[in-house]
Amino acid sequence: LARLARHGAAWLLAGMVLALAVAAAGLDPQLYILAGLLVAYGLAQFALRRLHPDNPLGSILGDLHHMPRAMRQLAVVQFFSWFALFALWIYTTAAVTGVHYGSDDPTSAAYNEGANWVGVLFAAYNGFAALAAMVIPAMVRRFGLRTSHLLNCILGGVGLLSFLVIDDPRWLLLSMVGVGFAWASILSLPYALLSDSLPAAKMGVYMGIFNFFIVIPQLVAASLLGFLLATFLGGEPINALAVGGVSLVVAGLCTLRVREPGAQA
Repeated sequence: LARLARHGAAWLLAGMVLALAVAAAGLDPQLYILAGLLVAYGLAQFALRRLHPDNPLGSILGDLHHMPRAMRQLAVVQFFSWFALFALWIYTTAAVTGVHYGSDDPTSAAYNEGANWVGVLFAAYNGFAALAAMVIPAMVRRFGLRTSHLLNCILGGVGLLSFLVIDDPRWLLLSMVGVGFAWASILSLPYALLSDSLPAAKMGVYMGIFNFFIVIPQLVAASLLGFLLATFLGGEPINALAVGGVSLVVAGLCTLRVREPGAQA
């Protein structure tokens, strides 16, 4: 209990310090979202100390605190995966219209042509994901779950990084092949890795908690990416895609820390 109190106080203090820093320095207001997440996690630690395990909220917080090791490791994988996807969804239009079509003016013909092409690219990566879903089972049989997810995340990361070097927007369809494989893999393989490590009686609860790690990285990305872009990335949206590409590669590498189902602990 004392450890929970220390952890709760540390997270709470970190959130409050960040909020004060944002206010004092006039930083991007979206950073308040990140500060709020830190404060909320700190308060959850304090709540866990006081709530009875039979209380529904206390039960959920207790399960969250006592997640299996593999689930904690996969939470890191999910964080970097969904952080990258949020960067893709938010910044692709601005990146493609600005770099590949040479326009930042939403009223211009070039901008609208680029925005329409982004719609095609997004449809394409979903189509490639459908094809990847048929290929991934063969990859898993050949390489195993961890290595297959690593390869798919690297494909997605390379796809996003390739936006930096491809000049002809038509060739961005090739980039979407990698993104499609990563997308299909993110929606399936982490859950396959997770299911073998969960107690049967808690399967539904932990699968629900696991979905927290889809939402949380998107909230972090929403609060942090704009600040990073303006402060460190020259205000160029295409650099946010590069950050997403690196994030996907990191997600893949983090998968190697997870025990393969059926392997000896």
